[in-house]
Amino acid sequence: MPLLKKINQVLIVLLVLLACLLLHSSLKFSTQPKKAYRQSHGLTADLPAEEVETDDVVPVIICASEERTGATMATINSIISNTDSSVFFYIVTLRDAVKIARRYIEKTKLKGIQYKILEFNPMVLRGKVKPDSSRPDLLHPVSSQFLLLNYVVSTYANQSAVSNASVSDTWNNLNCVLQLNFVRFYLPLLGISHRRVIYVDDDVIVQGDIKDLYNIKLKTGHAAAFASDCDLPFTHEMVRSIGMQTTYMGFLDYRKQEVKDLAINPNHCSFNPGVFVAEIKEWKKQKITKQLERWMEENFRQNIYSSAMAGGVATPPMLIVFHDKYTALDPLWHVRHLGWSPNARYAESFLQGAQLLHWNGPFKPWNDPAVHSDLWKRWFIPDPSGRFTLTRPGSDS
Repeated sequence: MPLLKKINQVLIVLLVLLACLLLHSSLKFSTQPKKAYRQSHGLTADLPAEEVETDDVVPVIICASEERTGATMATINSIISNTDSSVFFYIVTLRDAVKIARRYIEKTKLKGIQYKILEFNPMVLRGKVKPDSSRPDLLHPVSSQFLLLNYVVSTYANQSAVSNASVSDTWNNLNCVLQLNFVRFYLPLLGISHRRVIYVDDDVIVQGDIKDLYNIKLKTGHAAAFASDCDLPFTHEMVRSIGMQTTYMGFLDYRKQEVKDLAINPNHCSFNPGVFVAEIKEWKKQKITKQLERWMEENFRQNIYSSAMAGGVATPPMLIVFHDKYTALDPLWHVRHLGWSPNARYAESFLQGAQLLHWNGPFKPWNDPAVHSDLWKRWFIPDPSGRFTLTRPGSDS
């Protein structure tokens, strides 16, 4: 009998321990809705535990395509060279460029930066986006859940986790830069814990302190801050000289009923989404990503973008969703159009006072011809692999 009593006591203890384990697992599962949501969008959520929210860190999101990795590194170099603040870079790239980006950082003066490389998997685009037959430079999204980001740490140790499935030549030939264009729509799904982030394109040079941009005060209810295309007299002169559109008419097809129903004045000033500050909580609250996806899908069905579109394919949905719902940046924090003409130039004195320069357009500062490329070149770090080279007059590159 004593032995039987002891056995019963042991069994009771084991049952209590088992119940505690089950309760702990249940509570843990119930407190992870964000992880489940990201997984439902084809997103992994394995991020380092040390990545915590802090107001002392300025988080910057930037993309790095294989053919333009050197441009991304120049942007990063300009940012860290002009601030004393701690900056954390989230570098979003494609599978083939993960090692290239990491090597570029680790083998140059950038090896001391804080960063994480996030991989964009273009396989998810198959059957969901396609080049327009009349505008092959543009991509038209079909489905609402078309973006897949596989998170990898900078060491990229778990290479076997990436699918080896082949893709057709059609998908392989889609411009990498355009594939990455849509990353800015999905900021809350990047798995980062910051309340606010800065997004910048890779053809940007920062001359001011990035902390000042990060600290901009957004108006109540605004999820983002952009620079208006009607903000500076100097930009007006540049725009007139190259015949560029700076209104909604240049991005949306006002012959379509869906566009008319928006009741947006076609002469309303547009903005450029190549540089912006985003409040993640407000972005989630307003379901900005879902709104952007809706208009991407609408464009696939109805072709609502202008046939003479003045900017990138990512611009029209953002113009619609953020119409009259964004805070204006100081115009000196986004001096743009430097890449729209090989001849039209700003006054050097004006550019010296600019906080951020953007070579949006086809004439990039690492190629020839281009204007004001000397301001970009001072931040260029030679590619240790020799892949990314500058094209200059008389160069064979």
